[in-house]
Amino acid sequence: MKKPYPLFVLLLSMLALFSSTAYRLAETGYQVGDTASDIRLKNVNGQMVSLRDQKDAKGFIVTFTCNTCPYAKLYEDRLIQLHQKYASKGYPVIAINPNDVTASPDDSYADMQKRAKDKKFPFVYLHDETQEVAKRYGATRTPHVYVLTKSGQDLKVSYIGAIDDNSGDPAKVQKRYVEAAIDNLLSGKAVQQASTKAIGCTIKWRNNS
Repeated sequence: MKKPYPLFVLLLSMLALFSSTAYRLAETGYQVGDTASDIRLKNVNGQMVSLRDQKDAKGFIVTFTCNTCPYAKLYEDRLIQLHQKYASKGYPVIAINPNDVTASPDDSYADMQKRAKDKKFPFVYLHDETQEVAKRYGATRTPHVYVLTKSGQDLKVSYIGAIDDNSGDPAKVQKRYVEAAIDNLLSGKAVQQASTKAIGCTIKWRNNS
């Protein structure tokens, strides 16, 4: 009987690690209806950003994304459109890159600055260097969206999941999950579809995550 190829064994081990991490975070992270804590992360312009500092916001489209994932790149223009449509209505996009730089060198802070400049991001693009925010939220993919709504002094999780139902072709999108959720909220209604499955690349965790 032939012994398994070392590379094959390594790939299986990595897959098991990613699956275990994703399951653990999904179990311990935020669920719809939970109260989210504030964040304080560095933006690509060097300034620290906190959600509670944005007094005029009614909520936020918190999106875990990155420079390198093909899915994240496919959704960049749609994130720009979401921000342009909803920031003035009180729901700005808050983009967060949680990828470990050792595992994904092109997700460095310098590369984030370049990406934001090249794409002319109208929203903040924050560096979750310690990955603590992604862990707290339970994010597992890029992109992975959490729509937060202000309720008094609290930030309530109103939607978790994908941006829409077609990552590959925006012209073929049938269901715009994030837009529908925010339209419900702006109308004073409960979100009709409060969770979907996030589709994208796995977040690149540190070895000790």
